Amino acid sequence: MQSPGQSGNLPFRSFLTHNERLRQPVKSPNANASLVRILVADDHEYIRLGLRELIKTEPGFEICAEAANGQEAVEKTQNLKPDVVVLDVSMPGLNGIEATRQIMRKVPETEVLVLTVYESEQLISELLNAGARGYLLKSDAGRELLVAIESLHQRRPFFTSKVARMVLRGYLQGAAFGDHPSESLTPRERQITQLLAEGKTNKDVAVIQGITVKTAETHRANLMRKLDLHSISDLVHYAVRNQIIEA
Repeated sequence: MQSPGQSGNLPFRSFLTHNERLRQPVKSPNANASLVRILVADDHEYIRLGLRELIKTEPGFEICAEAANGQEAVEKTQNLKPDVVVLDVSMPGLNGIEATRQIMRKVPETEVLVLTVYESEQLISELLNAGARGYLLKSDAGRELLVAIESLHQRRPFFTSKVARMVLRGYLQGAAFGDHPSESLTPRERQITQLLAEGKTNKDVAVIQGITVKTAETHRANLMRKLDLHSISDLVHYAVRNQIIEA
């Protein structure tokens, strides 16, 4: 196991020092510097509006696009290649975890800042494993969003104090942090989990995923077995409990 000061998947030294180092006003770039291009993804229009109004107060930032769901966020990121994606977790069709995973695979130079109301260790772990390097609670956005974006643009991770403490606690506890059955699911099984929990039928899943109904049924059986679930009701409860969908 690496010590907190060593490099690795989780840069813990940054976790411990970022709050003191970064709680300063964001400095505007000089006239020759390029703008930080940002994509905002949230399924609530009023949240996107609020983020837009906040971000435009920083002269060095510009919103290059907005997305109302995870799939749209992935597609626009792939096309526009923003510097930073500000991403909600609970979005229809493709949630923030899967969107982050796809963005990191397709556009690895883009940084992902998760903006959410949830703060469970399991969710944080899954998002970090997916490739996100920033995690900000919506309740802290007014104070810290601009600093968080600037931090990620400078290739430094950013976590609010409470989340940083949770990550460090999980690290000190060893491999138990992030050890969860959902990590055994394939990316497609994770997407199908969300679709089924949202009430989609096997036929709906097949159409959305571009697969046969038989293949959709096979994926459903596999994910139910891996998660030790026995009914769609169990699946819905699992999805709500793990912030895959909103209650």
